[in-house]
Amino acid sequence: AKVVDQVIRGEIGFDGLLMSDDTSMKALSGDFPTKAASILAAGCDLVLHCNGVFEEMSGIASRTTGLSGKSLQRAERALTYIKDRDVADETAIRAEFATYFEAVA
Repeated sequence: AKVVDQVIRGEIGFDGLLMSDDTSMKALSGDFPTKAASILAAGCDLVLHCNGVFEEMSGIASRTTGLSGKSLQRAERALTYIKDRDVADETAIRAEFATYFEAVA
């Protein structure tokens, strides 16, 4: 909680939506419900889980709730940035990525 509150929110001044790393990456010890509770207690707004294993997702869901308070405000603010954006052109993005990749390869 010190890193999020004191450094990220305090010193850096970031007040945007903050999500954890993927809970499946085994950076934290404990079962998935414990990981989820620890992540939220540390000050993250969202718990990220990427591998789609239902039992793990159920464990995380058992220790989380819907967004509320400052977390909900941050999420709503973040959504305002993407609602007004044009739909991405996948072909153009892939071409741009290929250009960058070729430049460093």
